[in-house]
Amino acid sequence: MEYRRLGKSGLWVSALSLGSWVTFGQQVDEETAYQCMKAAYEAGVNFFDNAEAYANGQAEIVMGNVIKRAGWKRSDLVISTKIFWGGKGPNDKGLSRKHVIEGMNASLRRLQMDYVDLVFCHRPDIYTPIEETVWAMNYLLQQGKAFYWGTSEWSAQQIMEAYGIARREHLIPPL
Repeated sequence: MEYRRLGKSGLWVSALSLGSWVTFGQQVDEETAYQCMKAAYEAGVNFFDNAEAYANGQAEIVMGNVIKRAGWKRSDLVISTKIFWGGKGPNDKGLSRKHVIEGMNASLRRLQMDYVDLVFCHRPDIYTPIEETVWAMNYLLQQGKAFYWGTSEWSAQQIMEAYGIARREHLIPPL
């Protein structure tokens, strides 16, 4: 397996990753998920991706169960998840400080982990100032709930704004 550095970090991730998307917990059962993750791991994949929204959280539960069952060392894995759609309540979605922190805590419970390596802002949130999101993501990193943060489907302008805010406020920017 080829490994590459993640962004400008020193973190090495497999060139291929395995994501659970909506398949784990919805389209495939836990045994099939186990076989898929085991085959990927044996082929050198160390990067496994998830999101709070995938199968309404079931994908994270399945992935956590598979990792526990396989007995893999947590330090050998790179786990990511994404925050944005966590439920139906008015504060169960988006990138407010409240949802970022509560969503991360819920994801960690489902994954049965103390931390993820990478947490993504799954989508831009037009209702939350980017500055609030940058502070919330920095808080997750400072609390040890994630090592890095990034974005998914943000525009270049939104990423540049987040990076600029982080640098101005002496916070950790998105990777």
